[in-house]
Amino acid sequence: MSNSADSNATGSTGSGPADEGGSRPGPRPRLRPVRILTVGVFALAGLLFFTSFNTAKGTDIRSDDNLLKLSDLIQEHSRKNKELDESNASTRDQNEKLAKRDDGSTKAQDDQLAGLEKDAGTQKLTGKAITVTLNDAPPNATAKLPGYPEPQPDYLVIHQQDLQAVVNALWQGGAQGIKVMDQRLISTSAVRCVGNTLILQGRVYSPPYKIQAIGDPAKLQKSLADSEAIQNYMVYVNVYGLGWKVTEDGTVTLPGYSGTVDLHYAKPVK
Repeated sequence: MSNSADSNATGSTGSGPADEGGSRPGPRPRLRPVRILTVGVFALAGLLFFTSFNTAKGTDIRSDDNLLKLSDLIQEHSRKNKELDESNASTRDQNEKLAKRDDGSTKAQDDQLAGLEKDAGTQKLTGKAITVTLNDAPPNATAKLPGYPEPQPDYLVIHQQDLQAVVNALWQGGAQGIKVMDQRLISTSAVRCVGNTLILQGRVYSPPYKIQAIGDPAKLQKSLADSEAIQNYMVYVNVYGLGWKVTEDGTVTLPGYSGTVDLHYAKPVK
């Protein structure tokens, strides 16, 4: 082994310049793959450390307190949508007042237009009303009746189908107009839930949910009682404590719908 090593180090067959002493410099060390991988790992770790430091800027990046929460962003958009709805309603009122000054229409045409606006839900509506209130069950709820399982988290919250069941039953009971929370429903309104929140016409609400309808109170309440979907909901009310309350409000005035009425995905039937 020693003879072979000496021959490789001092033999005359090697290439490359000799130093002043006549001996050749030893071969350049070859980087092994393991060494290259090690260097790469350390370089990547340094880059990640620098990026983390630059992002944190001295703050605790594990804390949610320093980050914009998604719920805050949603609430901010909901607030802006409400302001836009109010501005849109004010502008619409001004336009209608200007249009009624002298539009060349007859009284019969004006009456027909007023009827269409009433049916569309864009005008205020006054009449006798009832209010249905739905709410989540207490978080520590247990089964109140024998033979029922202990509740899953899903059993204790209001779902989209619960709200839709109430709205559909009220329409079926002859409701002339319906308000969910503080917004009037129209034919294109969609009652949707995401998680434990209601999203209605670009705005976000949390329970308890209040649904107010103008119509014959007796017929409206009978339609609620006859609904199979609401009968199923009442099982959860009686067993797990979901909130359910129906009150007669006397004569009330519902606001007109204040949002946009443009259709984005529907086309008129020809």
